[in-house]
Amino acid sequence: MTHSVTIKPSNHQFHVNQGETLLDAALREGYALPYGCRNGACGACKGKVLEGSLDYGDYQAHALSEEEKRQGMALFCCARPQSDLVIEVKEIGAAKDIQVRTMPCRVEKVEHPADDVAVLYLKLPANERLQFLAGQYIDILMKDGKRRSFSLANAPHDDAFLQLHVRYLAGGAFTEYVFKTMKEKDILRFEGPLGSFFLHEDSAKPIVFLASGTGFAPVKAIVEHAFHIGIQREMVFYWGARNRKDLYLAELAERWQQERPNFRFVPVLSEPAPEDNWSGRTGLVHQAVMEDFADLSAYEIYACGNPAMVETAHGAFISERGLPEGQFFSDAFFIAAKK
Repeated sequence: MTHSVTIKPSNHQFHVNQGETLLDAALREGYALPYGCRNGACGACKGKVLEGSLDYGDYQAHALSEEEKRQGMALFCCARPQSDLVIEVKEIGAAKDIQVRTMPCRVEKVEHPADDVAVLYLKLPANERLQFLAGQYIDILMKDGKRRSFSLANAPHDDAFLQLHVRYLAGGAFTEYVFKTMKEKDILRFEGPLGSFFLHEDSAKPIVFLASGTGFAPVKAIVEHAFHIGIQREMVFYWGARNRKDLYLAELAERWQQERPNFRFVPVLSEPAPEDNWSGRTGLVHQAVMEDFADLSAYEIYACGNPAMVETAHGAFISERGLPEGQFFSDAFFIAAKK
């Protein structure tokens, strides 16, 4: 049986399917309720039930006291409705609403979709989850006190592991470790989530995504989040690279294009190798956008990757294609850390 839930004070409504928790259902329908561990251990998802009845589920007693239950409180990561509900909880509306945390994680596995790109899957401790907005990043905390910033490549609903895309940089302390000595089960520490690069869901404007290299990581997170919550806005993704192998997960973007009528993928190579047998677009990726759009005034741009690309695109789109300043969102990848 499906139950309806109304959130106060926003009056947003969502539906909970049989067997779903309140938190899972809210996240599935695109409403960002606060959470931490997602298994009844931390209390971060606590909210008040104003009307209706529910099954409190399995939780740890220190996270929800009997007195709190008498006051109408429940842990939404565990609770399942037994009737239609009215609940009171503060929804996550912006990055400032999410707690920045310092946490350990374990390297679960490492994949190499290209010889100079590593995809890391990081596992949090058993009773922990990281709440974040699609497109944000974390800082890896190194033993010498330095930080290395990496965008989260997974969407918030897919948070069993934190996924990072790391490109090899000769002499780089962290990337040398990732490519030469990192082992599964190694322990890392990080701080996050950080950054203000995330999807503005209150807009209905079509989106142009623009990425170079591993700038694909936050685009992947945002696009998968948009698909998950059912956003139907037109989306076109321009991914720039030197040659074919640098488009290290192009088959994923191609699959999105095949499966989603509102999504289009445009790969652009600046220096295709002879063995690439490339018949697609060539040149600079921001120029490909300008060739395709005479007027960007009705669009939103999400650009990430090489700082020079981001800066050049920003200036050109505004001065030559009519893009309003407030419709350009960016995350430029600096070598040492985010600026």
